[in-house]
Amino acid sequence: MAPSWERLWPYRAVLAVDARDFSSHTSKRMQEINADIQQVLGQALWATGLSAQWEQRAFPQHTGDGYVAGLDPEVLPALVGCFPGALSDVLHDYRRQHPGKSPLQLRVSVHVGPLPFSGLGRPMVETHRLLDDQTLRDLLERANPQRTNTVMIISQRVYEDVFESGLATGTTLSDDFAQSIAKAKKFTKPAWLHVPGLDWGLADRSLFEVPEQHSPAPPTSAPGAQQEEARPASGPSFVQFGDRNKQAQAQNQYFYGTGDPR
Repeated sequence: MAPSWERLWPYRAVLAVDARDFSSHTSKRMQEINADIQQVLGQALWATGLSAQWEQRAFPQHTGDGYVAGLDPEVLPALVGCFPGALSDVLHDYRRQHPGKSPLQLRVSVHVGPLPFSGLGRPMVETHRLLDDQTLRDLLERANPQRTNTVMIISQRVYEDVFESGLATGTTLSDDFAQSIAKAKKFTKPAWLHVPGLDWGLADRSLFEVPEQHSPAPPTSAPGAQQEEARPASGPSFVQFGDRNKQAQAQNQYFYGTGDPR
């Protein structure tokens, strides 16, 4: 008798967004934001050329202060490369069209993995953990809402699938993403941050944590000699808002958390 096995669920790209400072609004304004988020997402995805895929999205659901849906993973180069800038443009138009309202600012996370049609599974949980990363929140908190309305975080898996493929991603480069460590509850994994229009070479990388780098210990000069403990390689200084801080260079090896993300 052949051993039993189960088919892997279809791979899906998971797109999730949350509005900044949602709880500070009135109940009426919350309802307006809830409806507006889906509208601006649709407009940005249309501008990216993904309107047909958006119409066929899987497990769409409002999350109160945001929205989440599954898309075909083949559109990841567009979600990572073209969508953030398109979303930022739509949100700037939104601000100009609603001058009496506070600017709408969104955090965006993108992950990928096998998920059933219900959307229930670890890739969905991890997508929301990425969205809850404190560094991502801090970036939007520090930003001028009149200028910066979108910040994105993508998983290590998405970063590798998109940029190691060599496929076109519009005008977005891999260097437009800065490596970080996403932390939320018991979730701890490498991730990549993106702010449309920001050159990370000009930013203060000490604002967020990156994986540590450890150099190999130097060879001993004589048998039995004690090796010195390896130290992380020092990195360049970055300047932002006038503060000068040094941050270790991002490592070559990634350390993945083992905690249950629930």
